[in-house]
Amino acid sequence: MNKKELIAAISNTSGLSKTDSETALNAVISCLTELLAKGDSIVLPGFASLSVKEHPARTGRNPSTGQPIEIAASKVVSFKTGTKLKEAINGQ
Repeated sequence: MNKKELIAAISNTSGLSKTDSETALNAVISCLTELLAKGDSIVLPGFASLSVKEHPARTGRNPSTGQPIEIAASKVVSFKTGTKLKEAINGQ
């Protein structure tokens, strides 16, 4: 499902227009992005929790040459599935 299809699904489910659904979705995405960029965690009970984890710098290997290379530290988003979402996915 792409963004356009998601907007249509939100519109059908909520009764909002597609324009209002797109505005709401963009607002949610913007808010989540800002919060995660600041390092905040987001908890949506039953659905998921999102947080920022730090991956430390490390030494890796170039697969072509086998030479060691330095891989810089980075931040990644951690997504932990909530119980209700797990149950819905597993048909429970």
